[in-house]
Amino acid sequence: MTETTLSVPDIHCNHCKMSLEGALGKVAGVKQATVDVPSATIAVTFDTPATVDDLVAAVEGQGYQVTKG
Repeated sequence: MTETTLSVPDIHCNHCKMSLEGALGKVAGVKQATVDVPSATIAVTFDTPATVDDLVAAVEGQGYQVTKG
């Protein structure tokens, strides 16, 4: 099991939260995705076959940008 946190500055509301958690939940291997609106981050727990690149692609597919660092 791997855990990572993605920084997504454009998270502003509950709609953002629901959209992103839903998209990440559809990625094969994702066990849990929790969006924290105040910190604009997403904590993701996942296993193979999911990769961080897959998670970023799912977020970007919803129209959001993941920042590094």
